[in-house]
Order: sequence, then C-alpha cells, then structure tokens
Amino acid sequence: MSKRIITINRMYGSGGRVIGKALAEKLGFDFYDKELIELAGKEKQIPFAELAKVDEKKPHQWRFSGDHDVQITPDFYTLPMNDVLYDAQKEIILSLAEKGNCVIVGRCANYILKERCLSVYIHAPFDLRVRNVQARTGREEKSARKMVKRMDKERRAYYEFFTDAKWTDLSQYDLCIDSSRFTEDQILEILTEAARDC
Repeated sequence: MSKRIITINRMYGSGGRVIGKALAEKLGFDFYDKELIELAGKEKQIPFAELAKVDEKKPHQWRFSGDHDVQITPDFYTLPMNDVLYDAQKEIILSLAEKGNCVIVGRCANYILKERCLSVYIHAPFDLRVRNVQARTGREEKSARKMVKRMDKERRAYYEFFTDAKWTDLSQYDLCIDSSRFTEDQILEILTEAARDC
C-alpha cells in the first residue's frame, strides 16, 4: 500500500503549522516541521541551535563558510550551513515518504516529493496574519507587521533559491486554502477528504 504524504506550504501567520499538526493528529499521521531540524542535526552531528539559525533561509550571497565552528570541520567547510541543512532535510524527507503516512510543513517538501504527495498551500490576508502574530507573540502591531513581511520574504527566497520555482505560483499546489474563509474544523474536513485520494 502506498504511503499518504501531505505537504503544507504556508504564509507566515496563516495558521499553516497549526492546521498541519491538527490534521496529522486527526488522521493518525506522523508530523514533521521543526522535527526535521532535529533529525538533520542528529544525522550530521550538528547542534540544533546552529541549524535553527538557517532554517528556511537561503544562503546569504556575502556569507562564506568558516564563520561557524562546525563549518571549519572537514565535512562541512566548503558549504554554507543553509546548504548542509537543506541537503540533509531533503534526504530525510525522501526517507520519511517511504516509511509511513505523514504531514510535512515547509522545507520545499512539495517540490522534493513532486507528484508523490498532496501539496497544500495555506494563505490569508496580510492584516489577519498580523493580528494572528500579535495574538501569538504579544508584539505591537508595527513589530508584528515587520515580522510577517520578513518571514514571508525569507520563506519565499529560500523556496525559490532551492527549487527555481515561484513560492506563490499556485499551479504547483494541489489545493490552496485561504484560512480566513473557513474555521479550522472546516479546513480539516476539506483536507481530510482530499487526503483520501492522495
């Protein structure tokens, strides 16, 4: 029996991670988001904190290797830490897709598992996402607006750097949902029904 894999790309503050986790729980699937950083860290023997700094960020054009102690070791000195993490996560994502049903959030998983997954994109209007970030973090509106813009920009740059595809090109996703138009329960129902045939 083939494995059922659901990948979720999401705009920052749209609730994509929360929806992904709730969907995995509802379906009894494994869930992977930041857990992929932990798995990559164990595989490459790199501290989680070092990898978390570059998670879902493209390599900086002026940042050369050697500015992290880990990158001075022979295994990694020729690659930016971003590339090390992406390559490790790619291997892990491919391996997870063979092991069992799962929901994977972000990290180019829809591209890596093209035509082997139900690919979902969660988005929402900017102002709503700002309010969601304010509620979740306690930030003032101005700070939350900057954070939403920065995180969207970082995710877009990361995705487009590693895939050569447009992050917001909706044609590459099987299902796109505006999380402001539905309740979480309604979204879970939609995704549960869609997952039956993936």
